[in-house]
Amino acid sequence: MRKQLLLIATLIPLSFQAQVGIKTTNPQEGLHVGGSNSTVKVDGLNFVNNPENLGPGNSSRVFVNADGDLVLGSASTNIAILFDSENYLDDTSNSSENGVTQHGYGDGFTYAGVPRDIPNSTFTLTQPAIIEINYSVSWNIEKNGTNRVGDGNARVVQTLMYFRQGNYLGPVVTHDLDGNLIGGAFEISTGSSVLGGGLGITGQYYNNKHSLKGEYENFHNSGSDFVKLPAGTYCPMFSAQLAVSDASGAGAMKMYLGTGKDEVQIIAHYYE
Repeated sequence: MRKQLLLIATLIPLSFQAQVGIKTTNPQEGLHVGGSNSTVKVDGLNFVNNPENLGPGNSSRVFVNADGDLVLGSASTNIAILFDSENYLDDTSNSSENGVTQHGYGDGFTYAGVPRDIPNSTFTLTQPAIIEINYSVSWNIEKNGTNRVGDGNARVVQTLMYFRQGNYLGPVVTHDLDGNLIGGAFEISTGSSVLGGGLGITGQYYNNKHSLKGEYENFHNSGSDFVKLPAGTYCPMFSAQLAVSDASGAGAMKMYLGTGKDEVQIIAHYYE
């Protein structure tokens, strides 16, 4: 009688670590796609299957969520207009808050201009972001408060924007998110102390040779800039300087900010 022995094999799973290479025989990571022209296709991210895809001819941002999955982010989630005013500064001419006194040697910028609608003069960042500023600030220039400038000397009118924390009376924001001084060489002078904080510095020249004729108002300076800021509430403010090479015998020349329409736009470019 033939006896058959039944051999029962116990399968023992083997665990091992390996790196997978596509178009490469020497993978350097868990998954390594080689080749200078290689691409990766994920059906769930394409235009047909995902409404967040921006469509043919455009590139859509891909993010990693908390589970490590690749997802498409909405085009509107990382950019936002936080502040947009078409008449930001108080239009009152000849006010002490708006006036900038002429200097013969251009010794720095003077704070000038008060927000017209103070309760609505701030914006709030809910998280760190790259802030884009765009502004167009109005100004006029006078001699002794009532007369036109008539000496023919060229004067430089420079303006910049800076931020205060909390509201228009808060401390000046002098450093960015990384702790770097904002403004570099373009600094704001306050008496004997000098602070950073200047953004979007710009300027133009003005001269006039007749004390009774010539334009003296409805001028604008426009500027743009970027800065990285932490979460918080901020108030856009202005600083300016009026400088001339020779101030001897010129009289009391003064420039006033905010005498017309002043546009201020603040855009946040969020990291996520």
